[in-house]
Amino acid sequence: MIAPLFVGHGSPLMAIQNTPCTDFLLSYGQQLKPKAIVIFTAHWETEVLTVSSTDDVYDMVYDFGGFPDQMYQIKYPAKGSSALAASLADRFRAQDISVQFDTKRGLDHGSWVPLLRMFPVPVCPVIQISVNPYLSPAEQYRIGEALRGLDEEDILIMGSGATVHNFRTMNPDATAPDPKAVAFDDWLIEHMHKHDLNALFSYEVQAPYAKLAVPRPEHFVPLYITMGSGNPARTPQEVHRSYEMGSLSYLSVTF
Repeated sequence: MIAPLFVGHGSPLMAIQNTPCTDFLLSYGQQLKPKAIVIFTAHWETEVLTVSSTDDVYDMVYDFGGFPDQMYQIKYPAKGSSALAASLADRFRAQDISVQFDTKRGLDHGSWVPLLRMFPVPVCPVIQISVNPYLSPAEQYRIGEALRGLDEEDILIMGSGATVHNFRTMNPDATAPDPKAVAFDDWLIEHMHKHDLNALFSYEVQAPYAKLAVPRPEHFVPLYITMGSGNPARTPQEVHRSYEMGSLSYLSVTF
């Protein structure tokens, strides 16, 4: 069994820098032997849930600018699986969740950066799935619910985003975490431990500093999808937390 994992992927520079988060990702990845990885990435937004469907090696999507040339030379030759993509689509449709396939899109940095740091050499097929940030937290959770039980098949469900992601509050000179970012993450962990879905679904009005932490929800919603995919009998576990530039959260949680 491989518990679903939400990871804070932060800056694309994670691909070439060593940080407490990259140390965690490598160590955690070394403990796993997934048969496949299904990753919901904050950097692929669609109105209809879209599943990558290919048996080939993915192209690379360098969806960032102004970074060192080294960043644009990185290759992560993960392959897809059209059979698994079809099986996932069947699960979504069985729950009346509209779904479509994409046979062309490569892996964006929300996928390949954390995967590179967890598994420097691809170890299994990867399925990339889009997010719709305009759906409610309850609807995001329901998307995850459609995938419950895949953890028992050693398929790793991943959500890649960030709990606190606000460029306006990031401070390159910060030497300690922003207390507001910490308070928001503390609130999330507390209510995830309690399985308090009512509070979590109402985070915008209940969580401290929610508007500062989540000015736009594309990085946040993978958390709810991953949460929904986990076994509700298990207690969510904070497996890593660090901060960059004061407020950029690298909170990672298993479900």
